[in-house]
Amino acid sequence: MTNQNLVELKNVTKESVESAVDLLKEYLSFPTISAQNSAIPETVQFVVKMIEEAGGEAQTLDDLSGNPVVYGYFPAGSNGDSSKTLLFYNHYDVQPPEPLDEWNSEPFEATIRDGKLFARGVADNKGDLVARLTAIKILQKTQGGLPCNIKFLIEGEEEIGSPNLEPYLQKYRDLFKADACIWEFGGKDEQDRISMVAGIKGMAYLELTCVGADIDMHSSVGAYVDNAAWRLVQALATMKNQQNEILVEGFYDGMEPPTEAVMEAVHALPFNEEAVTNLYGLRRPLITKAKDQDPREAMVLQPTMTICGLVSGYTGEGSKTVLPKNAKAKVDCRLVPGQDPDHILECVQRHLEKNGFHDIQVTSLNGQKAYRSDFSHPFISHVMESAQEVYGKEGILAPNSAGTGPMYIFGEQLQLPIVSTGVGWVGSKAHAPNESIRLQDFENGIVHMAYMLLGFPAALESSQENVEASK
Repeated sequence: MTNQNLVELKNVTKESVESAVDLLKEYLSFPTISAQNSAIPETVQFVVKMIEEAGGEAQTLDDLSGNPVVYGYFPAGSNGDSSKTLLFYNHYDVQPPEPLDEWNSEPFEATIRDGKLFARGVADNKGDLVARLTAIKILQKTQGGLPCNIKFLIEGEEEIGSPNLEPYLQKYRDLFKADACIWEFGGKDEQDRISMVAGIKGMAYLELTCVGADIDMHSSVGAYVDNAAWRLVQALATMKNQQNEILVEGFYDGMEPPTEAVMEAVHALPFNEEAVTNLYGLRRPLITKAKDQDPREAMVLQPTMTICGLVSGYTGEGSKTVLPKNAKAKVDCRLVPGQDPDHILECVQRHLEKNGFHDIQVTSLNGQKAYRSDFSHPFISHVMESAQEVYGKEGILAPNSAGTGPMYIFGEQLQLPIVSTGVGWVGSKAHAPNESIRLQDFENGIVHMAYMLLGFPAALESSQENVEASK
């Protein structure tokens, strides 16, 4: 890679970005909501079309359960290294757009305002897929071919926990075999630095249900009839105290202690409490303050237990005096390496029974293990260094994201280093109304992917030389 390469890539990208934005707008028009099984076949067909029009081979894998997985393949050019392969992971499904009344434009009609592109899924994750395909087109145009083989795995159930992805990875392990992987997301932080992660937290997403009767009752019978809503709230209160300490016995079992390299990376992460407070409009201090805990350590190294939703009785306008027949809570636990979501489910069930709440049913809606790449792998350094050259400033690399995805099964099945980077920004509002990316970030993200790919074979050669030297 040379400075001349970078200048050329920037110039060609600037010429290509308008058509890339048009393609992205068309892609965003599909309301591909996996939670509602909406627009799946037509989106799959469009993804296949994008791969083929970029010069790749596409294959729809739909012989197992769930939404289809799309496989894309681009061979190395005649001057490239066909012994090296990079895998891109993306997903074509998006979150539901509700609440619709909080959008400033239609969620599935991509709209440009103030240098930003607004639409559901633009940051998570459709913008990144189009950026990566555009980078491939640009390399074919400027370099006469690709520097390595490129594969894509594009699934359609990430937003519902990727429940059917592992069987595809098991069956088609050889098809997706690669030397390294670029994950789905990433973007700029509050100081406009590119932020990347080399891992991801796991999750145990639980549903707690308390049933007290067959029908809702007049609230006056609360004098002698137990209240399902109160009972569920009381049960939840035994699981976490006012100091935000998780009280479920066995919850912390298996946690792997962080390495010295991970701790150094955590303490190098930026954190601006005022910026976070302003971004979310927080009404109370950070919970880490009361515990005298570094929020960066909490975000990366500590598991969480969060009540995501509570439903019971009447919640409409005005009053309705009822004693609810049942109550339901959604609880997500973000996990760190070493924790097992199945074990978390068992621990919560035992905890409730031990505390007298044997009647509360606990079911698992989503379980995924955490994953961290080897920080010492040259591929990690290569992605960071190429980003710094493209963006003109030092980037940020976290050992893992505070969020969750199916990264563990990629690491387990394919045994490869993984880095996540993308075209989002701190104000992207993924999963929220008015989701957006900035057009300049989209353009720079295309350049970064192209420039990173140019140096990919050499980075892997360095890795192989290190392995040989250690023998």
